[in-house]
Amino acid sequence: MKTLIKWFADGFRILRPPRKFNLLVLLLTGVFLGLLAVTLHISRATSYLTNDPAACVNCHIMAPQYASWQKGSHGRFTTCNDCHVPQDLMRKYMYKAYDGSRHAFMFTFKLEPQVIKMHAPGQRVVQENCIRCHGDFMATTLAAACNSGGGERRCWDCHRDVPHGRVNSLASAPHARVPTPDPVRLPAWLEERMQRDKPSQ
Repeated sequence: MKTLIKWFADGFRILRPPRKFNLLVLLLTGVFLGLLAVTLHISRATSYLTNDPAACVNCHIMAPQYASWQKGSHGRFTTCNDCHVPQDLMRKYMYKAYDGSRHAFMFTFKLEPQVIKMHAPGQRVVQENCIRCHGDFMATTLAAACNSGGGERRCWDCHRDVPHGRVNSLASAPHARVPTPDPVRLPAWLEERMQRDKPSQ
């Protein structure tokens, strides 16, 4: 334990800036943490830590998937996380962090496809969760039939319409009713100031 404390103390001494830069480093750290907090608030990043399916529609391109899940049989018994993330705690949040940063990168740089398809890690997770929930109903003969023919088949090779139907893009469900994201709330003092400084017409 003493060795660990000494190691942290040595690391702090090495990384500590010269005394004349303390104020500058403190200010820059405050600005960075403030920008990070605002970014997390505006992007509703904390909503992804919950199991609320409405968090998935923070991004408008997920509207058809949300609507088809909600109206289908899975909408009565599951959430998005029941199918799309691993169920053990450590893997769940590691996968959410990996997938969330991947999605954030894609949407920030406008790389999202018009037709959404699961990538390989997502397919493995969904297949694992199909078996976790429905494994009791899969007879040995059925499992053998599914896995015959030169390679393992995925559940959705046969059950193509479960749970999202044949949804492919925003155009496939243009008038889907989905929850609208809450508007970003500005601090009260800023709203008051904006109202006060608004030019009169």
